[in-house]
Amino acid sequence: MRSETIARNYAEALFDLGERSAAPGRYAELIDALAAAVETTPAVQAMLMSPRVPKAEKSRILSAALEDAPREFVLFLHALVKRGRQYLLREIAVEYHTLLDVKLNRVRAGVTLAHPADEALQRGIAEALTRQLGKEVLPTFSVDPEILGGTIVRVGDRIHDGSLRRRLVKLRRHLLAR
Repeated sequence: MRSETIARNYAEALFDLGERSAAPGRYAELIDALAAAVETTPAVQAMLMSPRVPKAEKSRILSAALEDAPREFVLFLHALVKRGRQYLLREIAVEYHTLLDVKLNRVRAGVTLAHPADEALQRGIAEALTRQLGKEVLPTFSVDPEILGGTIVRVGDRIHDGSLRRRLVKLRRHLLAR
């Protein structure tokens, strides 16, 4: 079974726990924070991923570190460690956010601009995309000077390329075809 499928199964189980406790947003924050801690702290990563550290010890350390977390969340992590799936934390977090986005009628969009956008422009783009898509849009902005101007918006598998570079290429092809 592929790790993506396994991560989705674990995310669905965690999402179910989050909904039962009426705190799916809190669970999203917790799984994100834990995945980030593992990715950015070599000592945490070494402890969780090492086959030399017994699974019971890993569970004990996680319980101590997450003493303020909901009990169900900690038990979920114990099950993850028991089955040796702690290496999937980031993938589980991504899949969990996908499930939460569907529930909250949200969509994530990648917006590429030629120049950095100030907060007002970012807010305006997010509002325009929200109106157009009929869902709350959570944009992630990036800068690529090679597009010259305009925007490239990616929502899932769909890409809307409104860049000046694409328009110039299209115009060039049109003129050369004559």
